[in-house]
Amino acid sequence: MAQKINPLGFRLGTTQNHHSLWFAQPKNYSQGLQEDKKIRNSIQNYVQKNIKIPSGVAGISRIEIQKGIDVIQVRIYLGFQKLLIERNPKRIEELQMKVIEELQMNGIAELKMIVQKELNPINRKLNINITRIKNPYKDPNILAEFIAEQLKNRVSFRKAMKKAIELAKHADTKGIQVQIAGRLGGKDIARVEWIRAGRVPLQTLRAKIDYCSYMVRTIYGVLGIKIWVFVDEE
Repeated sequence: MAQKINPLGFRLGTTQNHHSLWFAQPKNYSQGLQEDKKIRNSIQNYVQKNIKIPSGVAGISRIEIQKGIDVIQVRIYLGFQKLLIERNPKRIEELQMKVIEELQMNGIAELKMIVQKELNPINRKLNINITRIKNPYKDPNILAEFIAEQLKNRVSFRKAMKKAIELAKHADTKGIQVQIAGRLGGKDIARVEWIRAGRVPLQTLRAKIDYCSYMVRTIYGVLGIKIWVFVDEE
C-alpha cells in the first residue's frame, strides 16, 4: 500500500507554520479544537453568503487563530477571484479594496457577534483582522473554490482543471497538480482524474508546497478536489 501524508503537516517547522497557535492542558485540548472549528466554520459561512462583488467571489485562503489568556486573535486572509481581469483590472482592484474597507468598518462587528454566539459563553476579548491576498491564484484554496464554482455551473471538469492550471501558471508558480474524484460528468461509476503541470516535488522538504482538500456538492453527488501548488524552493 502507498504511504501518504498531508504535505502541510509533513513540512511543519521547515517551510510551513501552524494555523492555530495556543496552549492548553490535556483535559481542555479537545475543547480548544472545537472552538477553532466553530470559529472557522462561522467565518466561512459568513464570507460565502455576504461577500460577493461583480468581478468574482471572495474566497478564504486561510484563517489563523492565536489564543492568549484574555484575548483571541483571528486573522482572515481573503483572495478575490478576478474573473474579469482582462477587461478592466484597475476597476476590479478598486472594487476589492472597497470590499475590504467595508468589511473593516461594518463586517468585522457583525462577524464578532456571530463568532461570539457560537462560542457562548466566552470570557475573552475577540479581535478579527482581514488581510487581502494580492496574488489569489497562487493559493490552492482559492483555485479549489474557483473549480467548485465552475463544476456547480456544469462546466466540464477537464475544462475547469485546465483553466485553474492556466491561472496558476500566470501567477508564477513552479508547478501545480489538480485532482478531482467522484461521479465525474455524471457517470454511474466514480473515478479519479488528475492533471499536472511543471514540477511538484512532494518528497522534498525544502520545497514549499501549498495543499488543499475541498469538497463540492453537485447535482450528481459530492466531488472531492485536491490541489498541490509548488510555490518555491528554499
